[in-house]
Amino acid sequence: MSNYQLDFELPLKTIEDKINELKSASVKTGVDVTSAIEKLTSELLLKQEEIYANLSRWERVQLARHPNRPHSIDIINSITDYWFEMHGDRAYGDDKAIIAGLATIENFNVAIIAQEKGRSTKEKVFRNFGMPKPEGYRKAARVMRLAEQFSLPVITFIDTPGAYPGIGAEERGQAEAIASNLLLMSTLKTPIVSFVIGEGASGGALGIGLADRIICFENTWYSVISPEGCASILFRDPARASEAADSMRVTASDLFDLGIADKIIPEPVGGAHMNHEQTAIALKESIIEELISFKNIEVETILKNRLRKYEQIGSWDE
Repeated sequence: MSNYQLDFELPLKTIEDKINELKSASVKTGVDVTSAIEKLTSELLLKQEEIYANLSRWERVQLARHPNRPHSIDIINSITDYWFEMHGDRAYGDDKAIIAGLATIENFNVAIIAQEKGRSTKEKVFRNFGMPKPEGYRKAARVMRLAEQFSLPVITFIDTPGAYPGIGAEERGQAEAIASNLLLMSTLKTPIVSFVIGEGASGGALGIGLADRIICFENTWYSVISPEGCASILFRDPARASEAADSMRVTASDLFDLGIADKIIPEPVGGAHMNHEQTAIALKESIIEELISFKNIEVETILKNRLRKYEQIGSWDE
């Protein structure tokens, strides 16, 4: 297991500690404890299956935020054969919370736009904790237009706690930048596939998330607001975030049931942070599968299907 344990993972740590104690005692005393270790290992596997098969919505939110979870940069480095990053929006500056560029995955040339949180403290500050500013969304728009010009499919990776709410971002048109991206993506004449790899909060995620296909990893969430934010507004108590998560139905399986997500990618037992390589392989396979599915579809049909997808989300009375 990871050195970072969530509350619901503590029973697993207890068993792991017993296994480590037996191994240590065996080395010191020479006593054969193989059978005891095998028994505890079986118990550990059964407990893992029990815990991870019955996760609550809030527990999945916690897994989506796990500090050891693979980030966009990890995935890009794992799945691409060629990667050329582009910088700046040609208007104000370069937002490090969004990475964008051109890539080759197997035999496919694509444009990739991704949100990056950073891992170390220094890198988190550098990446603004994955909270994009207007120049980030405008950089994304620049790369989308380039992709359209050269008929490159657009792949986006969503993983953000939300768009940056600072004064400078608001002064430079945060809402306008996100809205402009929504308009652009709604009519972009090339396929768009969005993958939710961690957390997807509010317009911060939607600014690169309007797509032909929305695909979520198993332990991710995507919603108009974070569970803590919802709890603060509705219940006046952010500690009731787990209750808010249940009310909002934020998980990947909820999105699939609501017709928002088109597919769910299973994660390794324990979450994506347990096996970065296996996670990247699963994502790469899904990307290739989606790219193949768009290969012989006319652009006009793609746009019609995209519009139909969003027309069918939700319900209303006229």
